[in-house]
Amino acid sequence: RVLFRSLTSFVQKRFRYKPGAVQLYVERVVARNLCAMAQAEALKAKLFQGVQVRRAATGLIRSAMEAGAKGCEVLVGGKVKGQRAKTMKFRDGYMIKSGTAHKTFVDHAIRHCHLRAGTIGVQIRIMLPQDPENIRGPSAQLPDVITVLPPKEQI
Repeated sequence: RVLFRSLTSFVQKRFRYKPGAVQLYVERVVARNLCAMAQAEALKAKLFQGVQVRRAATGLIRSAMEAGAKGCEVLVGGKVKGQRAKTMKFRDGYMIKSGTAHKTFVDHAIRHCHLRAGTIGVQIRIMLPQDPENIRGPSAQLPDVITVLPPKEQI
């Protein structure tokens, strides 16, 4: 409750709204493991705790795939270990990267972790499953899905 009020006042001051002009509404995330933003924040928290990058990223990918994601990709860049900066890429499953279907089916989030050694960037992409109820993923089908209909009876 207190956090919610402070968040409202922060938005109000940042965008220079009059007092009482801002109202925020919060909804619970239905499938937390399929939300890239929630997973990015979880990975960021694990990196602050000192968990190894490879272990944290693979655990995140495993939880997303067990939740029903078609694919997951985690990119971690910066001074991961040692003085030299590098980018580590962890993937599993099926991921589309181009076309309009990418905007519909792929959830994307970027976060920055300011650690003692330097800043580490975290980028997460989760390919959502097709869901007719539109709860865990989009209700539309991928454009490359082919459905074979049974043959018509000939008269």
